[in-house]
Amino acid sequence: MITLTKEDGPADLDGVTHLSIGASWDPTAGSSGGVLGKMRRKTGTDLDLIAIAMQGGDPVRLAGLDSLDPLANGSLIHSGDNQTGHGDGDDETVTVEFARVPSNITSIVFVAAAYKKGSAFQKARNISFKVYDATGGSTQQVADIWPSMLTQDNCCAVAKAIRVGGTWKLEVINVTGKVKQGDEHALMRFAVSK
Repeated sequence: MITLTKEDGPADLDGVTHLSIGASWDPTAGSSGGVLGKMRRKTGTDLDLIAIAMQGGDPVRLAGLDSLDPLANGSLIHSGDNQTGHGDGDDETVTVEFARVPSNITSIVFVAAAYKKGSAFQKARNISFKVYDATGGSTQQVADIWPSMLTQDNCCAVAKAIRVGGTWKLEVINVTGKVKQGDEHALMRFAVSK
């Protein structure tokens, strides 16, 4: 297993027919102690893993939030919204079956966002992203991506799967920015700029 970084450049996905990206985080009380801290840990924090399918420079579909199969053919599937960060393992996952991705989709941008009002990266800790080779029905972790979350921003473009001829590559982006919470168009504009 490796840790992928921006400096590594795009990684070949030759032989990978199914790729999964999993996001996990733990709720934190931040600097709050006592009853307020206990309440914050209990309610958790809602971060979102979102995959945006791109046609050239245009976002055309979004997996995440309330859209679990945006291409309607099972090629880009989101596991559903975890609103707390509680539990072991990945809190949200996106799986891509490359052979079924329509030929007009040239890339898929994976974004982590404190998208809903009141959510924030600062209300979570141990934020990480795991890359899995899900070829053949089994899921084997092959890499970690640990983007910098030392930010006042609420959005991070984590990685991008890029179609290169008949194959795909995975590139770490790790760029943060601000988007208006609850605004899907702002989220898509952020992905386009990456």
